[in-house]
Amino acid sequence: MIWKDGRLLSSGKILPGDRIYHGMRIWDPAHSKVAALCHIHGEPPVKDACILYLGAASGSTVSFLSDYAEIVYAVEFSPRPARDLIRLAHERTNIIPIFEDARHPERYLPLVEMVDVLIQDIAQRDQADIAIRNLPFLKPGGHFILFLKLLSMGIEKKKEELTAEVLMQIKTAGIVDVKVINIDKYHSGHVAIWGSH
Repeated sequence: MIWKDGRLLSSGKILPGDRIYHGMRIWDPAHSKVAALCHIHGEPPVKDACILYLGAASGSTVSFLSDYAEIVYAVEFSPRPARDLIRLAHERTNIIPIFEDARHPERYLPLVEMVDVLIQDIAQRDQADIAIRNLPFLKPGGHFILFLKLLSMGIEKKKEELTAEVLMQIKTAGIVDVKVINIDKYHSGHVAIWGSH
């Protein structure tokens, strides 16, 4: 990935609202959890990868991933951001927008090939379950990255308890070499859970 003077950059087509440094797009860690993960812990293997991104929203992070990846399957269910995502896909031939509920991966099974990296950023109480349901798309040895929004899982339990519960779920589902990375510096109340299949 491209770094210059401590900034994470990409050389893809500049989009409205992008900040620019030395003629390239700045991938801002405050606006993208993937960029935050790169700054805090290290780069996921997205270069030339096939990626399934769950919770694509309007496609800001997806656009940066598409600058590096071979293809990004971008799943979003909310109509308003999905419209922006579709517009983005008209500009980027390697983004495949999927307007569907990630709780039902069987609905987009015919559209998605096996992927090298599965990334999820969905703020729902059952976010770990959603990620696990999509594991059949992940190649053996592929990377699994779950951005866990702890507040979306309720306030009855402590952060450590919630994280431990999710870790148990994903390890039971076959995710190994799991790391928990605190990205609170850029995204309050979030941790990244990164492992392999």
